[in-house]
Amino acid sequence: MTAIDSGTRPGALARLTKSGAHQKLLAFASLMVLLVGFSLASSNFMQMSNMIAILQATSVNGVLAVAATLVIITGGIDLSVGTLMTFCAVIAGVVLTYMGLPLPMGVIAAIAAGAFCGFCSGTFVAKMKIPPFIATLGMMLILKGLSLVISGTRPIYFNDTPGFDLISRGSLIGAVFPWAPIPNGVLILFLVAGGAAWILGRTVLGRYCFALGSNEESVRLSGVNTDRWKIAIYALSGSICGVAGILIASRLNSAQPALGLGYELEAIAAVVIGGTSLSGGRGTILGTLIGALIMAVLTNGLRVLSVAQEWQTVVTGAIIILAVYADMARKRRQA
Repeated sequence: MTAIDSGTRPGALARLTKSGAHQKLLAFASLMVLLVGFSLASSNFMQMSNMIAILQATSVNGVLAVAATLVIITGGIDLSVGTLMTFCAVIAGVVLTYMGLPLPMGVIAAIAAGAFCGFCSGTFVAKMKIPPFIATLGMMLILKGLSLVISGTRPIYFNDTPGFDLISRGSLIGAVFPWAPIPNGVLILFLVAGGAAWILGRTVLGRYCFALGSNEESVRLSGVNTDRWKIAIYALSGSICGVAGILIASRLNSAQPALGLGYELEAIAAVVIGGTSLSGGRGTILGTLIGALIMAVLTNGLRVLSVAQEWQTVVTGAIIILAVYADMARKRRQA
């Protein structure tokens, strides 16, 4: 029996699988209830333009949630995903607007910057043994400051980069099927989610991702270089945040250096709502996508009903607390 399998008996594995499926079904049912409830409360909710707005919001938050899922499955946490997204958007702005380089170079630079920052966070956690909460909190503040310094505290616009806004707001599907103008950002979200799901389910990196969250000490004692794998996972998560940075910059057609704080909360909430355990070792990308849709529908629905912004924040905080409590209750039942 390998380190990855140790400590997980067939009965326990069956309970975990059943619990994960139950959580995804519960999350999906909650999404349906929200859709029906807001549709009945306001006739404006189900309009095509509003559905497109929900999908646009989900594309950014969903990509960030996928990045957060990888780290949380290892038993860690990343509070820097929001400001890292902004930093990557600023880097794209520097490359495309200030330096005048071609569009592909800006995309590559943003993703590379995200991977490097994730590598740094992973090094702080794995090599320097700084708790993930503190390491990524420090990285969040560093990236927030760097975004403001590099941009000169001013937005960077992409007006001189043809086609940049089409990355997120264009619609390849709509060009073929005019009745379904699904934004390209949503397609990118599903490509990122599909790639992450494949990595988790089909690669060595994915297996060690779950193993680190289940029993890191057992994996280490079996001779595996756990530090290397942990750093790789943080770097992968960072590169996905780079994709989110490109998406939000394309959606706004600008890099807003003061943007980013608060996105990490919605991303973590989406991950937990989708059934990923904050203690690590369990989670799915499909569940995270459902959780991201729930957060986007809830935020949009409250806005359509003209609920004040401060109360929307209160609701988001309450959902995070309830999601964490539900995760703790599941662990107690499985113990």
